Amino acid sequence: MASDRETLLSMGFDPARVDWALRATNGRGLQPAMDHLLAHEGEAVPTSGGDPAVGASTTGVDEDEEADVAELGINAGGVEAKSIKCSICDKTFRNTALANFHAEKSGHDQFEESTDEIKPLTEDEKREKLAELREKMAAKRALKTEQDTQEAKEKEKIRRKQGNDMNKIKEDLKAKEIIKEVEQRRQDKIEDAKARAAVRAQIEADKKARAEKAAREKALREGRPIVDASPAASSTAPPATPAASSSSGGGAVSGKDFKDTRLQIRLASGGTPYVTTLPSDSTLHDVAEYVAAQTLSVSVDTVSFTQHFPRKTFTRAEFGKTLKELGLTPSAVLIAS
Repeated sequence: MASDRETLLSMGFDPARVDWALRATNGRGLQPAMDHLLAHEGEAVPTSGGDPAVGASTTGVDEDEEADVAELGINAGGVEAKSIKCSICDKTFRNTALANFHAEKSGHDQFEESTDEIKPLTEDEKREKLAELREKMAAKRALKTEQDTQEAKEKEKIRRKQGNDMNKIKEDLKAKEIIKEVEQRRQDKIEDAKARAAVRAQIEADKKARAEKAAREKALREGRPIVDASPAASSTAPPATPAASSSSGGGAVSGKDFKDTRLQIRLASGGTPYVTTLPSDSTLHDVAEYVAAQTLSVSVDTVSFTQHFPRKTFTRAEFGKTLKELGLTPSAVLIAS
C-alpha cells in the first residue's frame, strides 16, 4: 500500500507542499494533510525557521533530478525539461519522486526527460481527485469489512463443526461405555449363575456322600450287604455275620469283599471334587499320586488326607497301607490339603 506522501504526489501536489502538509499535521493521516493543502494552496511554502529536513528533502529531490538528467543526457541542447516520461508506457510525471513511485509500482525502469509541461490541477480537478480518493478509501474499507465478516463466518463454521465433532465423539464413547457395561453385567450374571450351580452341585454331592456313608454304616451295624451306588461296585456282597462285624474293628472286615473302592476327593482350597475308583489293595500313596496328577497345587510329598466321618487325619506312616486296611472300602470321602 502506498504511503500518504506517495498518494498525495500521485494526485499532482508539489513535493514541498506535501512535506509541509505532512509536517504541519504531524502525520495524522491522508485526510488532514489533504485539508491542509487545500486550505493553504495560495500560500508560499515556509522555508526560514522551518524544519531543516524539508529543505534537505527538497534539495535532495533537486539533486536527484539533476543526477537523473545528467544520467539520461537529454539536457545537452539547452532545452529545459518540463517532466519525466516513461519510455515503456508513455506516462508523463511531474517530478522524479512521482517517476520513482511509478517505477516501484509497475517495475518499469526506462525513463527520459520530456519538454511536455504538466499543468497543475485546477480546483475542480483537485476536488474530483479528492472525491475519487475518498471513494476508493471507502471501497477499500467496505471490502475489508466484508472480508472480515466472511472470515468471522468461516471461523464460526469451523468452531461449530469442531464442537459437533467433539459432541459426536463424546456420544460414541458414551454408547461404547454403555455397551461395555451391559456386556459386563451379562457376563457377571453368567458367572454368578455358574457359581450358584457349582455350590448347588457341591451341596448335592455332600448330601449324597453323607447318605451313602450313613447307609453303609447302618448296613454294617445290621449285618446287611452294602450296595454301592457307583457302576464300578455293582456286584452284590455277601451278607456279613454279626460275629464278623464284631471282629472287624470299624468296618474293615466288610471291605475285604470289595475289589474296588470308590473315592471322592475334595481339595481343602475348594473347587470341583475328583471322583475315581481304585483297586481296594491300592495304597494311600497311590491316591496321593492320583490327586497330584490332576492338579499342580498338590504334591505327593506334602499332601495330607483327612476323613470327616469318622473324624480322622491320616499320617505319613499310613500312606503305605491299603484302602482295605484303612477301612475306606467300598467308598469314602477324603479331604486333600
